[in-house]
Amino acid sequence: MILKGFKEKSIKKQLSSILKNRQLKFSDKKIESVGIILSADEVNDFESLKTLSTRLNVLPNKLKIIAYTSSKKEMTYSWDVCFNPNDFTWNGRVKNAELQTFINTEFDLLISYYSTDVTTLKYITAASKSVFKTSIFQKDKRLNDLIINTDLQNVEAFKNELYKYLTVLNKIKE
Repeated sequence: MILKGFKEKSIKKQLSSILKNRQLKFSDKKIESVGIILSADEVNDFESLKTLSTRLNVLPNKLKIIAYTSSKKEMTYSWDVCFNPNDFTWNGRVKNAELQTFINTEFDLLISYYSTDVTTLKYITAASKSVFKTSIFQKDKRLNDLIINTDLQNVEAFKNELYKYLTVLNKIKE
């Protein structure tokens, strides 16, 4: 129990440091790769999120999805990687190699599709090397470059709004 509290505090400290030193790096590069972080505890319409790559003219092999679950058991779903609190050490470091690879990948677009205030999800979003970050509404506005305020269960509305804003920002390749 003490280690769990220490782990949470360590992750919050790292998150705070990342957000404090975050430099916005907006480019006019078109979106060719997409990473999605979602909460398996909240989202059950995975296939609709998967079709987002088609809507954004991104090849399916350039879409990578990771899911977080608060459950300690490993879950197998259709997404690429599933992680849980056990994938972090007592001092808040990532010990899951696939999760670390996701963080280090420079996606052209990172979508944070969760509404719960979970420190590990926020840490993964903040630590990601992605160029442009977007999400549904979250409490901490420093995490993302674009926030789309839609209902979590209405994936189609999110996809339509995201497409509209990315078109305005000239991020969609023809």
